[in-house]
Amino acid sequence: MNTLASRKDVAQLAGVSEATVSRVFNNIGPLREETKRKVLLAAKDLDYHPNVIAQSFARGRSNNIGVIVPYLPKVNLMSTNYFSDLLSGIGGELAERGYGLLLLFQKPDEPIDYLQHFRSQKVDGCIILGSKDIPGEVEALEKLHQLDLPYCLVNQTFSGYSFHSIDADHRNGSFQAVTSLLNKGFKHVIFLNGPMEFSNSADRLKGYEEALTKHGLNVDQRLLFEGNYSQKSGFQTAAKIAKLLPEYKAIFAANDRMAIGLMQGLSNLGYQAGRDYALVGYDDSEYSKMTSPPLSTVKVPLFEMGQLATEKVLQLISKDSKGEMNVRLPVTLIERESSRGLPKYNKA
Repeated sequence: MNTLASRKDVAQLAGVSEATVSRVFNNIGPLREETKRKVLLAAKDLDYHPNVIAQSFARGRSNNIGVIVPYLPKVNLMSTNYFSDLLSGIGGELAERGYGLLLLFQKPDEPIDYLQHFRSQKVDGCIILGSKDIPGEVEALEKLHQLDLPYCLVNQTFSGYSFHSIDADHRNGSFQAVTSLLNKGFKHVIFLNGPMEFSNSADRLKGYEEALTKHGLNVDQRLLFEGNYSQKSGFQTAAKIAKLLPEYKAIFAANDRMAIGLMQGLSNLGYQAGRDYALVGYDDSEYSKMTSPPLSTVKVPLFEMGQLATEKVLQLISKDSKGEMNVRLPVTLIERESSRGLPKYNKA
């Protein structure tokens, strides 16, 4: 784990006292230009920022909470159940507390630097949606955490780190979904998961494996597929999964968008959910009730997750929070016609 530089480190490298470092950054009193140059050069070499951030807090608050979301070209975030429900929970809670919501986009080709939003005084705290286990992410979060800045991750955790996070019990949700199919007599379950850089994808895989183990079954790698949580990726995977349907007739998709895309793709190939195969999705989006047949799914309390993440950040701002916050909310399986049985033939 990287350690952030302190004022003491800067003082030692520059060969001055900590008080002098403080005076340089706060622009207090007469200072020799050579002394200022040494201190600023040492600070740059050590990537020292805490005092800059502390100054922004001392000058006053923005009364805004930043919500950092991934920038997805040509994608309307509010058209997706996942982001719209989370943002509704966040926005409602902030409105009640008198705070504004500032939407901040993280482009995939840009360096991850959450501190910049604090340095520029744009926000008093931040809620991070859509983070993933990629180079630079852990380092950026470590800086926030070590500086004790107000932040909270939503729907993402990092093994070995105690970052503030609000998540759902995706492992159990996946276990419930797969168990429901196995309890109907299906001997195997095809699994369309999301990218493993998301912790919830890893959690769903664990739940899938646990359900199979409980029923005395081994994981068959031929039945594992990966999409990117988009409806398009589900549609594109349909042709591959269709090759397995004559033998395997139960499918679990890691979110509703992929499940719906898969249903559309399989329908084009002559296969209907609830008649030719059983299908369970995940999230309980509003569209899951509108498919034909209606989609079985796992309900995730996204709105409540947004509310709790907001409460955590506001507690950190007011210094009312003690220690790390790592919460996982329960999820619920909702069974509909897409997985209610295939009476015409043996279940494989």
